[in-house]
Amino acid sequence: MNGMKNLPVRMARWSAGHPWRAIVSWLLFVVLCLGVGITVGGNPATTEDFRIGEAGRAEALAAEGGLQQRPVERVLITARPGSGRLDLTAADAAAKDVADRMRGLDEVRSVADPVHAANGTAVRVDVTMNGPELEGKKHVAPLLAQTAAVRKANPDLRVEETGSPSISKGVDKLRGDDLSRTEVIALPGTLITLLLVFSSIVMALVPLLLALSSIAAAIGLSMLASHVFPDAGVGTNVILLIGLAVGVDYTLFYLKREREERARADGRLSPQAVVELAAATSGRAVILSGLAVAVSSATLFLADDVIFSSIATGAIVVTLVAVLSSLTVLPALLAKLGERAERRAVRREARAVKRGRTPRPRKQPKTGAGRLTTAVLSLVGKRPAAALTVTVIAMLALAAPVLGLKLTDMGRETHSRSIAAMQVYDRLNASFPELKSMHQVVVRADADRSSEVTAALRELAADVKDDARLSGTSQLFTSPDKRVSMLQLQVPYYVSTDQAQSSLKDIRRTYVPETVGKVAGAETAVTGDVARYTDYPTHQQQKLPLIIGALLLVTFVMTVWAFRSLVLALVGVLLNLLSAAASLGVLVLVFQDTWAEGLLDFDSTGSIGSRVPLFLFVILFGLSMDYQVFVISRVREAALNGVPTRKAVIDGIGSSAGVVTSAAVVMVTVFASFAALHLIEMKQIGFSLAVAVLLDAFVIRMLILPALMLLLGEANWWPSHGIRKARDTTPAPRTLEKVS
Repeated sequence: MNGMKNLPVRMARWSAGHPWRAIVSWLLFVVLCLGVGITVGGNPATTEDFRIGEAGRAEALAAEGGLQQRPVERVLITARPGSGRLDLTAADAAAKDVADRMRGLDEVRSVADPVHAANGTAVRVDVTMNGPELEGKKHVAPLLAQTAAVRKANPDLRVEETGSPSISKGVDKLRGDDLSRTEVIALPGTLITLLLVFSSIVMALVPLLLALSSIAAAIGLSMLASHVFPDAGVGTNVILLIGLAVGVDYTLFYLKREREERARADGRLSPQAVVELAAATSGRAVILSGLAVAVSSATLFLADDVIFSSIATGAIVVTLVAVLSSLTVLPALLAKLGERAERRAVRREARAVKRGRTPRPRKQPKTGAGRLTTAVLSLVGKRPAAALTVTVIAMLALAAPVLGLKLTDMGRETHSRSIAAMQVYDRLNASFPELKSMHQVVVRADADRSSEVTAALRELAADVKDDARLSGTSQLFTSPDKRVSMLQLQVPYYVSTDQAQSSLKDIRRTYVPETVGKVAGAETAVTGDVARYTDYPTHQQQKLPLIIGALLLVTFVMTVWAFRSLVLALVGVLLNLLSAAASLGVLVLVFQDTWAEGLLDFDSTGSIGSRVPLFLFVILFGLSMDYQVFVISRVREAALNGVPTRKAVIDGIGSSAGVVTSAAVVMVTVFASFAALHLIEMKQIGFSLAVAVLLDAFVIRMLILPALMLLLGEANWWPSHGIRKARDTTPAPRTLEKVS
C-alpha cells in the first residue's frame, strides 16, 4: 500500500518539476494513440461473434452448408395515399423494372419473382445481397438508389425499400445524430457545473479538456484492442459515456484537493510542493477508483457475449487512460496554474504596498462543508438510527418494482419510426404479415441420410401447416453436399407476441423431437427471428448471477485492500446492491409502463432491454467505488490524524460532500444526455445511470453511509488496528515552513 501511495507522489513530483515536458509528452501520447489506431484500423465483430445459445448453434450448422442468413432487401410497391386501389398492371411493370435494375448490381446475389399481397394492395420484390448478413448495410446504397430511380419513374405509385441492411443503415445514422446531440447537451452542461465549482474559466476547462483528450486516446487504443476483442459497434458510445464522466471526476477530485492544500499552506509552500501533497491523498484515491471501475468492467467478459466484451474493453481503456492523465499531465497543469496564481498574488501585494495600502488577504477557496451539508449531517448525527431506517425503507420501496422486471431483446420492431426504413417495414408487414418473423429448423447429418432428413422435415411442415400461429407456408433448403438441411417456417406475428413465443417452444419441445429428432445421428437446432429474440435474454439471465457474484467479490476485496476493513467492505457491498436495486426499480417503474412516454419521448415495449441490468450493475458498482474510496479516504485520513471516529465521519463526509456533489452533477449531466436518444436501450441505460448516480451521491453517501458509520463507531475499522495505533502515536501538529 505504501507503494500505491508513493507512486502518485513520485509521478506528481516529476510532472510538476518538468511541466512543459509532461504536457508535450501527454499530447504526443494522445496523438500517437489516435494515429496508430486509425492506421491499424478497428476490427468489427462478425456475424459469427454474435451467435448465442441454440439459435447461434443452429446458425453455425447452417453456415457449414452455405445456408446462413444473408442480407435481404424488400422493395414494396403500393398505391399512393388517396389515389384509390393499386393498379396491378403498373405495379407489375414497376416490379419488373426494379428486378432488372437490381440484377445488374454487383452487390446483388439474386432477385426473387414479384409477390402479390393476398388482398391485392401491394407487390413486393425480394433482393438477396452478396456477403455476410452484417455487411449488408455497408453496400445497400446502390440498391436504394435504384429503388429511388424506379420511384421517380412511377409518380403514381409508392415505391420504397426496407430490410435489415437499410434499417441498420438508418439506425447507424440515427445513433450518430443522437451522439452529436448528447455532445451539445453534455459538454456545455459539464462546463457550467465546473464554472460553478471553481468560479474560473481556466480551472473549469482543465477537467473538460483532459477528459476529451483521454477519450481521443482511448478511441485509438480501443481500435487496437478490437483485434483481440472485436468491436460490436458500441465501443465508441461507451468511451464517450464513461470517459466524460470519469475523466472529469478524477480531475475534479485532484483539483479540489490541490486547492485545499494551497489554501492551508497560504503561500508558505511552493506550487510543486502543494501538488505533491494533493497527490499523496487524491492521487491514491484516483488510482483506487480507476482500478475499481476497470476491474468491475472486466466482469462483463464473463457474459460470454461480444457486445459486453466490447463494452468492457471500451470502459477499461478509457478509465485507465483517464487515471493516467490525472497522474501525469494534471500535476504539470496545476503547477503552472499555481505559479501563475502566485505571481498574480505577489504583483497585487506589491502594487498595494507601493500605493501605501495594506495588502488584502488572499482569497481562499472554501474547504469545509456547506450549510446544507452541515444541516443534513447534523440531523443524521443526532438520530442516526432513525435516519438509517427511513432512508433504507425509502430505497427498498424504490427497488420494489424490480420484482416485476421483464427482460427482452430490443430487436428491430423497437427501433424509432423516425427511421424511414422502419416506416416501410410497418407497411410491408401490414401487407405481408407472414414476413413478421420466422423459424428455421436446421439439421446436420451424414449425406447418405439426406433423403431421411428431408422426409422428416416435410413431415414437420405438414404437422404445423394448420397451426394458427404459423402462416402455413414453408421452404426447404439443402446444402450442395446434402449434409445440412433447413426448413423455414413463416410466422405472421412479431417476435415478442405470445403466439410467436409459444410456437417456438412447441417446435423445439414437440415437433422437432417427434420428426427429425428421431433420425439417427442427426444434430438439430432451431434459429430464426423468434429464437434469436428469445435466446439472447435467456443467455443474459443465466450469466447475471455469475457476474453479480463476481462484482460483489471484487467490491469486497478492493475495499478490504484499500482500507484494511472487513466491515467497510461489507458495508460497500450492501450499499452498492441497494443503490443498484433502487435505480433498477425506478427504471422498471418508468419504462415498463406508459405513463412517462410523453415526458421522455419513447414508446414503451412493456419490458427492459436485456443488456441494461448487467450494464447498470457493472458500471454503477465501479462508479460507486469512486465515491466510496474518496469519501472513506477522507474519513480514514481524519481518523489516522487522531480525530475520534464520530467527528472523523462528520468532518470527512462533510469536507468531501462538495466535490462528490459536483462530480455527481457532472455524471448526471452526461448520463441524462443519453436519455434523450431515440434508441430505446441507450435511453434506458442513460436514464438508469443518471438515477443511480443521483441516489448514490445524495442518498447513499449523504444519509445512509454516515448514519451507518456513526452507529458502527470504532467497529468500522475492524479488524485493522491501524487507526488505534495512529492515535497513540499522532504527534502534535506542526506549523508549515516556507518551501521553495
